[in-house]
Amino acid sequence: MSKFGVLVMGPAGAGKTTFCFALINHLRVNKRSCFYVNLDPAAEDFAHEPDLDIKELISLEDVMEEMGLGPNGGLIYCFEFLLDNLDFLTESIDPLTEEYLIIIDMPGQIELYTHIPIVPALVNHLKTSLNVNLCATYLLESTFVIDRAKFFAGTLSAMSAMIMLELPHVNVLSKIDLVKGTVGRKELKRFIDPDASLLEDDPSDTQAAVTSAQDKNTDPLSSDSIMAGGSFKRLNRAVAQLIDDFSMVSFLQLDVQKEDSVGAILSYIDDVIQYHEAQEPREPNDEIDYNYGDTEMG
Repeated sequence: MSKFGVLVMGPAGAGKTTFCFALINHLRVNKRSCFYVNLDPAAEDFAHEPDLDIKELISLEDVMEEMGLGPNGGLIYCFEFLLDNLDFLTESIDPLTEEYLIIIDMPGQIELYTHIPIVPALVNHLKTSLNVNLCATYLLESTFVIDRAKFFAGTLSAMSAMIMLELPHVNVLSKIDLVKGTVGRKELKRFIDPDASLLEDDPSDTQAAVTSAQDKNTDPLSSDSIMAGGSFKRLNRAVAQLIDDFSMVSFLQLDVQKEDSVGAILSYIDDVIQYHEAQEPREPNDEIDYNYGDTEMG
């Protein structure tokens, strides 16, 4: 029997947990079953208590204290420990039926998705051992579009995760409400399908040129000079061209405060994992309980 799940990923601060909560609320309003898994060993506050929490197995705080590791090393250790104890996941997920959507909330350390083979091993277990039809939802904060170099760096991390995990991806520009007063709707649409032309009229280039002209005595080794220099621009163009050449990444817009926006993202997830195709067809009157004994026959 197939199961269905979504891996919610993205850099720290992208709104992953907030999106999970909005998704859970939307599913409950629409009378759909879900199973919420928290795999962030540092997470503490939840609007919805997880059905399964990695902190019941191991916590980042304990690892840092007992092993003398920093946050990044401690997080990697937590996931290595999880891979050594996969029964923790199996015992809870295996009994779930195909009616459930398994929502897996991941930590914000992007190294886990981009070049360390830990999450691919976890994905392989979910797909092969537990028969979960998975897709990944990669969130990127929409404020990145204001700094185009930052936006392309974030887009590159999304593409790297797509290649590393070998899963269907739904890439999302989150917190879209934060840029509506700053970036026009027409301008925002240009970031839905990123291409190298976005760098040709980057407002930050103009501002950097003005700043440089105003201050001829700027230290060439300062961070401001480096970020405005030719080498940095060439690096950005190379990254943008790489993304353009692969043409793998496109984004959906998300405003978690709007039910329709959350529902639109969910519809893409459902299509990717083929959720509805596995559900039992129901007749319109299936849920109506008729009591024919109380009916008077003429």
